[in-house]
Amino acid sequence: MQPVFFLKKMRFIGKFHRWRLRHTTEHGYVLMLAVVVGLFSGLAAVALKTVVHYAGLAVAKAGALTPFGGNVMMLVFPLVGIALTVLFVKFIVRGDIGHGLPSVLLAISRNESRLPKKNMYTSLIASTLTVAFGGSVGLEAPIASTGSAIGSNIGSWMRLSPKSVRILLGCGAAGAIAGIFKAPFAGIMFVLEVFLFDLTATTAIPLLISSLVAATVAYFLMGTDVQFHFEVSQPFDLSQLPFYVVLGVFCALVSVYFLRTTDRVEQLFVRLGRPWVRVLAGGLVLGVLIFLFPPLYGEGYGMLSQLLKGDSSSLFVSAVYGSMAGNAWVVVAVIFMLIALKAVATAATIGSGGVGGTFGPSLIVGGLSGYMVALVCNELGLPEQNAANFALVGMAAVMTGVMHAPFMATFLIADITGGYQLLVPLLVASAVTFLCVSPFEHHSIYARKLAEKGDLLTHDKDASAWHLLDMKSLIETNFVIVRSGNMLRDLVEVIQTSRRNVFPVLSDDDKFLGVVVLDDVRKIIFRPELYDTIVVDELMHPMSEGDLVRSSDSLSDVVEKFRFSDRYNLVVVDDEDNYLGFLSRANTFSAYRRFISASSEE
Repeated sequence: MQPVFFLKKMRFIGKFHRWRLRHTTEHGYVLMLAVVVGLFSGLAAVALKTVVHYAGLAVAKAGALTPFGGNVMMLVFPLVGIALTVLFVKFIVRGDIGHGLPSVLLAISRNESRLPKKNMYTSLIASTLTVAFGGSVGLEAPIASTGSAIGSNIGSWMRLSPKSVRILLGCGAAGAIAGIFKAPFAGIMFVLEVFLFDLTATTAIPLLISSLVAATVAYFLMGTDVQFHFEVSQPFDLSQLPFYVVLGVFCALVSVYFLRTTDRVEQLFVRLGRPWVRVLAGGLVLGVLIFLFPPLYGEGYGMLSQLLKGDSSSLFVSAVYGSMAGNAWVVVAVIFMLIALKAVATAATIGSGGVGGTFGPSLIVGGLSGYMVALVCNELGLPEQNAANFALVGMAAVMTGVMHAPFMATFLIADITGGYQLLVPLLVASAVTFLCVSPFEHHSIYARKLAEKGDLLTHDKDASAWHLLDMKSLIETNFVIVRSGNMLRDLVEVIQTSRRNVFPVLSDDDKFLGVVVLDDVRKIIFRPELYDTIVVDELMHPMSEGDLVRSSDSLSDVVEKFRFSDRYNLVVVDDEDNYLGFLSRANTFSAYRRFISASSEE
């Protein structure tokens, strides 16, 4: 029965694709599929947030306060969550779960935007285990990578071109972000800025459709409340502009600190070697941090929501320093410690095997930064600033510095506040932060490691093409070689079997020496009396360094050599001068044109 069912299924799929090709264009079909991708990515976002919320409540009920303050169970919960996550990955997934959004960016650059099927659910389950037990990470990156996998696999199942698969991948990510925050425009800008999509009608309309569908699903299932519901009561005044500039500079410092601290702490965990050593070390470090500073537990949105309402008491709940609540400078000191330690806690969670992202932590750190700056200004007797407004603007500024996504951050906070009363300070602070961070960090937290390896597809398609094309795949090896010391007779026999007009000359140990060109042999090829008197070396053209390509060279170096050389072919050798083959001008630039066509939008 099963083979018969399978055959019927394949026939139905075949008939469906033939009908689709006859009655729809690929762009129209992508628009229809964007609805489907938005629906499923929205459902995934709602499911993840709901499950983590109730699982976190269940775990929190098991708390046990000590006589001097602090919940002793916080020393244990993070270790349990990370251990469960590692067990799930090792024994159920049985493979690499991927590295969140960097793996999506790598798929866009290197794998025609195709992601494994398992990515549609593994990050959801693993991040739930991590965050519900206190892992100090966010759920946005896992759900965005899940949405990306949904879009990618739907595009692959429907046999779409790589360009269309890439658009649907972006639709999944946009829908996921829109579903979590109920912010459609933030979802669109997330894909444009973080995934480096080009803004064209081909991409913008499907992204908009997917985001709207996902946000509608979230509204329908979860109500109208957003993650940080806040109404601006004190609108922006021009006299506050210098203070928002100061906030932007401070958030730039925080962003650079966050980027570099997370990177270094994760590297420390990599050096620990064995997975269970990392689990134990990360769980204990995170447990101690959360025991001392409970707001580091989980995502931290509850604490930030209370701060936006002007209630700082959430910083002291179940804390060993709880008796010190009420002193403004103690609040400043606690917030400063939370800003410094959130990066450590996030990196410890991820580095030890937990699954989560840095999107949420950057929001938390930004909110704390803005709130602290306003509080310090007010305590110093400077013109009074609205702490909630500063917290919201700080959230956008640090997201800009960490993720290099100023417009996404601005639209997200605008959607949260239900309007654009803070548009000017949002743009000012984000711009100042971006300008200050860019000289030190050229790429976002998701793209920086890929960029270092040359695996990042950017808006500069020319540069991306030469970095991402695989030079080894372009090397032609169908040239017949001759050896140094061979006679003209040997060369003539080689010419009879070759379809090329260039013949590399190698030494006995395969070192490249030069080339023989057919045009130089034409005059003597029909003179048999010379066959045993002329040595190949006498006909050889030695090649200059400008005519050689090293296997360690980049394709951009190859292009420069083609530009300054009139040669049709360049010889490829390794660093020890061993012959590898030839690169032709035609094949190299044809591969470039194919790459540009596949990665660019119309």
